[in-house]
Amino acid sequence: MMKALLRRNITCFFSDNSSSIGKSSTSFSLFAHYFSTAQESESLNTPTVFELLRHRHQLSPEVASHVSSVVTHLKNPTNVDSILLFFKEFGFTKTQLEKTLKSRPSLLVASLEKIIKPKIQIFQDFGFPAKDIASIISKEPGVLHTSTNKKLIPALSLLKGFLGSNEKVSKALRQSGWLLLTDLEKNLVPNVKFLENCGITREQISMLLNYLPRFLLYKPEIMRQCVDKVEEMGVSRRSRMFIYAVAIVGSMIKGRWELKLQSFRNILEFSEDDIVRVLRQNPQVFAVSEDKMKKVKEVLLATGKYKTSCIIKDPKSLNYSVEKRYKPRFEVLGILESRHLIEKWPRLGAIYRMPDDKFFEVFVGPYLNEVGDAYLGQKAFKDRKEARHI
Repeated sequence: MMKALLRRNITCFFSDNSSSIGKSSTSFSLFAHYFSTAQESESLNTPTVFELLRHRHQLSPEVASHVSSVVTHLKNPTNVDSILLFFKEFGFTKTQLEKTLKSRPSLLVASLEKIIKPKIQIFQDFGFPAKDIASIISKEPGVLHTSTNKKLIPALSLLKGFLGSNEKVSKALRQSGWLLLTDLEKNLVPNVKFLENCGITREQISMLLNYLPRFLLYKPEIMRQCVDKVEEMGVSRRSRMFIYAVAIVGSMIKGRWELKLQSFRNILEFSEDDIVRVLRQNPQVFAVSEDKMKKVKEVLLATGKYKTSCIIKDPKSLNYSVEKRYKPRFEVLGILESRHLIEKWPRLGAIYRMPDDKFFEVFVGPYLNEVGDAYLGQKAFKDRKEARHI
């Protein structure tokens, strides 16, 4: 209606050949005022992006602010309402919806019918339940903008054929949704075939897809180099740890592997034989950072009860938290020793392997008055202490 009135005013203004210049100027001023007022009126009736997200759809101020800083103007607020209502009715939680929009604000101006719904429908056609679809998309919203025929359908088909079930595919995609944005035929397929030829079972490779998925997408020539490197270090292909050793080495390409080994030599005094032994038995240990090595070594030596050799003999000790496991347990043992309640400290392996319940039962429960406060910072032990007084 407003556009029709504007056209009529413009026509009248330019067709009035008998009007004087003064009258024309007056008419133009009136027209300009009307046009400006109409624009202001239309603007006042259109909610801002922030208002729409925050007040109409009750999203958090943080998300509404972030999205509105990217999508600054909405041509069609009704379309936005339709998109958000579709996600909600489909089963997206508020957290999932906010995560999706924060990652991909452009979805607000996407076509619901041409972009969003068709991608959702593909997941449904593959048999994925709504709950899993919402989890996958909120993990990697870029899936809704990827090519249907070139990426999404081939990737879902390949993953389902490889992993065997929608449940396993969902688990992998909830951790690594970006797999659907990748050309899996290019690297994943040849790498899987190569590893199977090396004697690695499909089940082991499937587990690796959850453990270190990016490794399986390395260039095939890099995969071969990693396998050769692990074999050179004396790890047999028949070992069940072989695939994990390959994955760990592969995660530290371009010289990082040698730097990692140097850290084990310099900080923890590992010999070459120690390195090979750990790579054969517990390759995951090599994922520990240099900073973590230093912290574990420092806290162990500070007790005066353990030496660096304890880590060499039991490298899994590097995997446990200094703040949540070692420090509070060492504090308890120190108190017990100072009050002559224990004669000697347990072996290092017994300390870090012992579940919280067991440690509480053996070293805390019988001596609550002496050592209970050492665990006030740990909820699990606070709960047990409170339970003892009920």
